[in-house]
Amino acid sequence: MNRRMQFESSRTAEQGEPPTVGTLAIVGRPNVGKSTLFNRLVGSRRAIVGNEPGITRDRIYGDVEWIGKKFRVVDTGGIVPDDPQLIPAEIFRQARVALEEADVIVLVVDGRTELASPDMDLARLLLRTGKPLLLAVNKADTPQLEPYAEEFRSLGIKELFPISAENGNGIAELLEHVLSVMPEREESEPTSGMESEEPQVPRLRSVADGDLPPPPQRVQKRHSPGTPDSLGMTDEKDTEVARETRVAIIGRPNVGKSTLLNALTGTSRAIVSPIAGTTRDAVDELIERDGLEYRFIDTAGIRRKGKTELMAEKLSVVMARKHLEGADVALMLIDAVEGVTASDATIAGYAHESGRSVIIVINKWDLVTDKRTDGKPPADRSVYEEQVRRHLKFLSYAPVLFVSATTGRNLDKVFSTLELVARERRKRIGTGEMNRFLAKVDFERASVPMAKRVKILYMTQAGVSPPTFILFTDRAVKLHFSYQRFLENQIRAAFGFVGTPIWIKNRARNDKK
Repeated sequence: MNRRMQFESSRTAEQGEPPTVGTLAIVGRPNVGKSTLFNRLVGSRRAIVGNEPGITRDRIYGDVEWIGKKFRVVDTGGIVPDDPQLIPAEIFRQARVALEEADVIVLVVDGRTELASPDMDLARLLLRTGKPLLLAVNKADTPQLEPYAEEFRSLGIKELFPISAENGNGIAELLEHVLSVMPEREESEPTSGMESEEPQVPRLRSVADGDLPPPPQRVQKRHSPGTPDSLGMTDEKDTEVARETRVAIIGRPNVGKSTLLNALTGTSRAIVSPIAGTTRDAVDELIERDGLEYRFIDTAGIRRKGKTELMAEKLSVVMARKHLEGADVALMLIDAVEGVTASDATIAGYAHESGRSVIIVINKWDLVTDKRTDGKPPADRSVYEEQVRRHLKFLSYAPVLFVSATTGRNLDKVFSTLELVARERRKRIGTGEMNRFLAKVDFERASVPMAKRVKILYMTQAGVSPPTFILFTDRAVKLHFSYQRFLENQIRAAFGFVGTPIWIKNRARNDKK
């Protein structure tokens, strides 16, 4: 049987949730195909792939199932150990965390190029870890190229596998060997096993550690890429109380998204630098706080198409919007120093139009108040909020928070507001209560032309996430925007729905659709 086909069928045939047996780290120098291999293993385009070197920067996690066993796999950025520049050094630091977590390491090299000194330096570093180490010679796309992989034996790694991450050749053999060398874990005492391993991973402190409230408890779960949530049109979703809340951190480049992720999760999960566009792949982290689970997703800074030059930047913007559409709540970050810009309004519009709940977060508030250095008086919170509301009128329902991700100021309010907004997003109002409310609404106050007015017979809430209402009217006509806005304001005044958009649809009484 073709080994590529065997890999594909085995990955999709497994049923249920087998226990996770360990972690595989994929490492290598830039542009050797690590992310392509990662995507091949997890079965989705989770990591951005391109011809430009250095696209991946942060650690990206996924899950692989193979012959009835499941393990975590982590993709890392291209490692150049002795590069003194900021971003390569941060990539190396992130990769070292992945190596500490790993049970098995795969070093990926480019089989179509000659052996390079970064490959040799990295091989020596990995051999010193003492962990099972495999060498994957990538881009061996045809059997004729496989013999050339033997030239990489000089790296001193015994287990060598010619593979093609692009078309799947050799992946089955690689996975079989990964599982054969994966250290056995004690199934009877999973908790104690985790505790014994935890000290081996260095605690990478956040810049906000000194000022944060007690750090939230990290959930011992996989870092999954996840899939976009449904619109919640069934009662099953409504009753799923323990469901995690997916929170996308969005905004322009360099407004502090990665710093906020690190501060909220109490880790150094994302690379932080003053260079705009540092984050490319979406980075997610699952934590638990007050019995609730939140998956924070740090997305790449979104900017206009004309401002993106490299293909990696263009793809990162596309992926950022994709992850936004898969979230429940969006934390819309605005730089307090620069104020609301046209780009901010455009990004906030993406969240609003896709039905995400929104919390407006004014970051770097300390730089315009007690740490202001331009000689101007400290900014007034109420005046600033009024300006934000004026620029983002369509987000009138969104709470506004003033924080400093660097110092940790007001970050506790982020969690309390998230809890409220997530609860409001999933709120359901009974049909009887909705119609009692409807009977009290004075629609004569709605500034709607007479020709556009309709008689609402009754209404019902058809779904949640976001709250969706169906109006049954006397005739099939599209609701006038003023009529819809008036009704939305009345619903909010009566039932709240803080932080979430409300979708209103109408249907004629005799319409059978």
